[in-house]
Amino acid sequence: MTELYSHVKNDLQQIEQELERVICADHPILEQASSQLLKAGGKRIRPVFVLLSARFGDYDFANARRVAAALETIHMASLVHDDVIDNAELRRGSQTVKAQYDNKVAMYTGDFLFAKAIELMTNVHQIAAHQVLSYSMKEMCLGEIQQIKEQFDLEQNIRQYLRRIKRKTALLIAVSCQLGAISSNTAIPLQQKLYRFGYNVGMSYQIIDDILDFTGTEKELGKPAGGDLRQGNITLPVFYAMEMVPTLKEQIKAYYASPSEEELQRILAIIKKSGSIKRASKASQAYLAGALSIAQQFPAGQTKNSMIKIAKYIGRRKF
Repeated sequence: MTELYSHVKNDLQQIEQELERVICADHPILEQASSQLLKAGGKRIRPVFVLLSARFGDYDFANARRVAAALETIHMASLVHDDVIDNAELRRGSQTVKAQYDNKVAMYTGDFLFAKAIELMTNVHQIAAHQVLSYSMKEMCLGEIQQIKEQFDLEQNIRQYLRRIKRKTALLIAVSCQLGAISSNTAIPLQQKLYRFGYNVGMSYQIIDDILDFTGTEKELGKPAGGDLRQGNITLPVFYAMEMVPTLKEQIKAYYASPSEEELQRILAIIKKSGSIKRASKASQAYLAGALSIAQQFPAGQTKNSMIKIAKYIGRRKF
């Protein structure tokens, strides 16, 4: 990823410094919990897309920096809350905030990070940026509630799944592109294209993430494989596998009624052999193709090339 980010390497280093300032807190537990999450790292896709998209307009790094740091802070906050909902012990190979402290500390850490992100955005003066961000945060919350409601529900459909991952993942990547453009007063038609590019990249990204939950190792994922199914989150490979193996739905229902690791491993093996992984990968590639098609309409130059390279990397990543 370092090579892909070379175009904005220096600016991204300053974003990291900004994030370190953002998580400072008067209370030691809040600061420790927030710092732990920041040090766990991440791909920083959202801030990179902010910085790149801003370069299509009148690039103002100070303004773009605030937007980029705010969006990454929102992303981190959502991860802390996710880990409470999913009862997750590991993320990126390290203990979650929830595991190291408890649910109460984790929830307030997430709330603290959301508040810090909003505080950072008060220095961004484009009204449209605040309208886009508030809408996005509302939609993210709806996505989380929908996921809780749909856990362990094997009667839901693929349309529900796609709506859920749009809200939970694709939307924040889409608005990273859009808000970067807004921060530099880029023309509205290009803002809209950047949003659609980010949406398609985000959908592809999440489907790949859901595939990796079946194909990746615990070392690669930083958490146990098969976690989504274990937690009752029905993803695209499972939908396709249930279509291709008629008996699978009843097997999963039986597993949820009486969970055992042995039965889970049997189900995971069936899913891997069913051909559903390949089919889900094609769906991811279709979204990626949509993103690349939109990117061809961006102004020519290094920024456009960097965005295309990052999108292609996302489409072929293995962890």
